[in-house]
Amino acid sequence: MRVLIDYRPALRERSGVGEYTHRLVTSLLSCYPPSSANGALELTIFSSSWKDRLRRTPELDGAAAVDRRVPVSLLNFAWHRLEWPSAEALTGRRFDVTHSLHPLLLPSRGAAQVIMIHDLDFLAHPERTRAEVRRDYPELARDHAARADRIIVPSPFTAREVERQLGVAGERIAICPPGRPDWTPRKGLPGNGYILFFGTLEPRKNVAGLLDAYERLIADAGRHVRSGDARRDGRMIPELVLAGKATGEARPWLERLTRAPLAGRVRHIGYVEPPDRQALYAGAHVLVMPSFDEGFGMPVLEAMTLGVPVVASNRGALPDVLGDAGPLVDPDDPVALGGAILRLLDDDAYAGACAAKGVLRASHFSWDRTARLVYAAYVQAVEARKPRARPR
Repeated sequence: MRVLIDYRPALRERSGVGEYTHRLVTSLLSCYPPSSANGALELTIFSSSWKDRLRRTPELDGAAAVDRRVPVSLLNFAWHRLEWPSAEALTGRRFDVTHSLHPLLLPSRGAAQVIMIHDLDFLAHPERTRAEVRRDYPELARDHAARADRIIVPSPFTAREVERQLGVAGERIAICPPGRPDWTPRKGLPGNGYILFFGTLEPRKNVAGLLDAYERLIADAGRHVRSGDARRDGRMIPELVLAGKATGEARPWLERLTRAPLAGRVRHIGYVEPPDRQALYAGAHVLVMPSFDEGFGMPVLEAMTLGVPVVASNRGALPDVLGDAGPLVDPDDPVALGGAILRLLDDDAYAGACAAKGVLRASHFSWDRTARLVYAAYVQAVEARKPRARPR
């Protein structure tokens, strides 16, 4: 099977979509080499940018690569609005499947077309998006989903939303969750761990709500100390670390960090490269993911893999991922959010139990399984694309 994957989300600063793209490619190469008894796969990865070039690493050995010097915004406009140029014209090759890691089709003259819908927050809240996502996704997603031969989603929640909001039949949707990282669980809670938020600083992630909750924790701790009712072990509220790229909308939150009471207590460390992420999680006492909406929530899975307790929102796919391995709270309630964080900080037995449940839960997610599920979706897409025989 000849498959073209749009590798552009992984070209630089791999966030959730970029990490999924990269790990999917490497797992497909591992599970389906050309001589595989499970099914031969001829994989081509496509990249396009005016200034960023595709870097061939040993992980990508086995995949053909096509790298074009075309600006991302220009190509996206041509693909989304003109449905041109085709994959065949851009690469000079023919394919059985083209796979877009976003909700809009990668144009092709004859290949089966697969798209991935990570979430549908852009439909309900286009104001939270920017650039091509705001311009094209809300208007075009329904039509492209109707024409796709298969739609891949990362969670049961997103599958239900695609059915409900886009009118797609369930049999055309393949649930292919990401896998856990190849990390060994840490041996216990760190002595001086911090509270960690990991994700792009954008409105959907509810950074403002997290800062509100953290301010309340600081104020409450101060009142207890002044009244002589300090916490049982004498610890103060740990530092809050915000890890992730800041968008333009993040400016008011970053400005808050320069003023009391957050100044000197909250750090924004920016984008974290994949090789440095394990150490970042390992130093955390708790991960907090208070998002208004998530199609999956990869930081939750990454934290659970390492044995980091998690507080998450009760919205979107986060309950699918966290399950009973940690508290789920209303993201609009900073008191509840702060209370859940404080319990994990104060109660080591509870934090340890959540960590153990998280490690067990994470063990059920693997990238090999992801690759097999995606490959099956490719096979189904090709079958769906075949012309139906005319009745005699």
